[in-house]
Amino acid sequence: MPIRNRLAEMADEIAGWRHTLHETPELMFDLPETTAFVVERLKSFGIEDITTGIGQSGVVATIKGKTDTKGRVIGLRADMDALPMDEASGVPFASQIPGKMHACGHDGHTAMLLGAAKYLAETRNFDGTVVLIFQPAEEGGGGGLEMVKDGLMDRWGVQEVYGMHNMPGVPVGQFAIRSGSLMASVDSFDIVVTGKGGHGAMPHEAIDTNLVAAQIVVSLQSIAARNVDPLKSVVVTITTMMSDTDSYNIIPHTVTLKGTVRTLDNSVRDLVEERVRAIAEATATSFGATAEVLYDRGYPVTVNHEDQTGYAIEAARAVVGDAAVEDNTPPMMPAEDFSYMLEARPGAYMFIGNGDTPMCHHPAYTFSDEIIPLGCSWFAEMVERRMPAA
Repeated sequence: MPIRNRLAEMADEIAGWRHTLHETPELMFDLPETTAFVVERLKSFGIEDITTGIGQSGVVATIKGKTDTKGRVIGLRADMDALPMDEASGVPFASQIPGKMHACGHDGHTAMLLGAAKYLAETRNFDGTVVLIFQPAEEGGGGGLEMVKDGLMDRWGVQEVYGMHNMPGVPVGQFAIRSGSLMASVDSFDIVVTGKGGHGAMPHEAIDTNLVAAQIVVSLQSIAARNVDPLKSVVVTITTMMSDTDSYNIIPHTVTLKGTVRTLDNSVRDLVEERVRAIAEATATSFGATAEVLYDRGYPVTVNHEDQTGYAIEAARAVVGDAAVEDNTPPMMPAEDFSYMLEARPGAYMFIGNGDTPMCHHPAYTFSDEIIPLGCSWFAEMVERRMPAA
């Protein structure tokens, strides 16, 4: 079944919801206006089972089908938070809050799940229960993990969980997915190099931490080049190098490097952490300095489950046709905290084409309202296919 007529009729209304959310972006777990808007809409659909404050500020609601003969429960997730950046999209409903912008399309994801919720609440053409998951703090806060830790899966009896993200560069009207590793893990690290500060004119009296740090930066690139199987993916990136002075004539006593590691394989993840520590410490020692490595494991690899990926593909093909679904899209190195939900329950994460727009996290990024009825229909199709009416 293609785009549902009812959802096509609702497209402008749903886009209006998105525009409202877009004008008032909120960050991380601090989402009072966003969650209030979501709850208000859900109540207007006649949905009464609504719980707030899950994972600090998440919203969970349920819709019962016409029947429930098998006790099936499917979870659908959308993220709600924005990014700490100024908007340069030029749209008439641009962010009204300086330094905050929906530059990743989470306003669109939330609006599409609300649209699907309205449709499902009206039709209830399924056998079981839909759990609507509106998640905070995807952008670095680990809201997905917080919701799981708060009992999301067990309290609502979720058996399978599905999510979706818009994808710039993929044409509108297309979906993309793969079974297995879809998006990377992301870890962050600080390397604090301590040497011996001194006068810039007398480097022989000091232990130059800038030199040591520079050698560490270069040497870390040997991890991908010489330690990891060339057929496996890893990105080691140094993003910041800062010292305890900004003077022209002082050799700093300490220099701190900050960076990230992204992998698609847990064994590679373990190897890279080991090598970052070894390279930093040994390089510093060779210059008479020391290096303290503070390594923080972040979002895990986003791994789609094989059977559930197949179900997601079938639903997408039902909406847009076989030719418009890429079922073996290449994995990506950005991370996604839906990974925590996929660790807790079988499920799949789908990309929906957002057309020719700047990439996510760009100040001129725009979410295409054209994809709203497609995304809503995919959510609805997932429910009706996985829990067909008795």
